[in-house]
Amino acid sequence: MSSHLITSLIAQESSSGGGSGAIIQLGILLLIPFAMYFFMIRPQRRRMREQQELQRSIQVGDEVITTSGVYGIITGEDGDSRFWLEIDDDVQIRIARAAISGKASTDDADADTQAPGGTVAANADADADADND
Repeated sequence: MSSHLITSLIAQESSSGGGSGAIIQLGILLLIPFAMYFFMIRPQRRRMREQQELQRSIQVGDEVITTSGVYGIITGEDGDSRFWLEIDDDVQIRIARAAISGKASTDDADADTQAPGGTVAANADADADADND
């Protein structure tokens, strides 16, 4: 299909006499696949490679978050592709290695422990009261 397009552009160029417009159009058509590669395909491959490296580096004792948003601690391996994840005291689930989204950072854990009765919730209530006045 692209060869038909190129030949039609060349034919149009030779019949019109000017020709610079057809060359510009041809250049743009050739530029689009390169732009798609650098802006879409290449970053996606990089993200996939990083995710695979992360999933390979997970070890027993790591605190992780799954793709569904469940936080837990890896307590054991069940073969090459599965882990045991402790999500609460004496509550363990078996998950696939591919279901691990990332390692939980300490910032996420601190925010979760402060919010229920700590200063973060109190500050939010104070801000809401100030807005209502």
